[in-house]
Amino acid sequence: MSYCFVNLNETNYKIDLDCEFLDNPDVDLLLDIYDQYCRYKKFKSVWPIYPQEFNLKDTDIIGYYDKDKLVAWSMIRRLSPTAVEAEQFAWTYHNPRLQLGIRSMKCECAIYKALGYEIIILGDAHEYKKQIDGFEIFGPRNRGLGPVE
Repeated sequence: MSYCFVNLNETNYKIDLDCEFLDNPDVDLLLDIYDQYCRYKKFKSVWPIYPQEFNLKDTDIIGYYDKDKLVAWSMIRRLSPTAVEAEQFAWTYHNPRLQLGIRSMKCECAIYKALGYEIIILGDAHEYKKQIDGFEIFGPRNRGLGPVE
């Protein structure tokens, strides 16, 4: 498997979704959204999400709304002054035509670029991620992307 990131210098996305950083998230609601996401996707196995992860010091939770109702969230870990990692995304799929998966990634590019970050690590290089401007595959020794602290 290859691993990928977005070079934010190669992006020019706008924040076009109703979203916000969740400072004191309703963890039960976030876990319920995650459960709905996993059921919809029919995952045979899922990455465990622990309630404590939503309040870690270097973790941002971005909530996404549809008609004032929280329907999706992203968990983003701040790794260094230049790099963040998109750790998890989940949404209810109440209206798949919203395409919140890809749209949230573009929105997060806009958010973190505005905050001065240079890259967003996306993990596995799944085909759908190639739609994102600035998409790149990590090489075997990818250095120089900023210090990991």
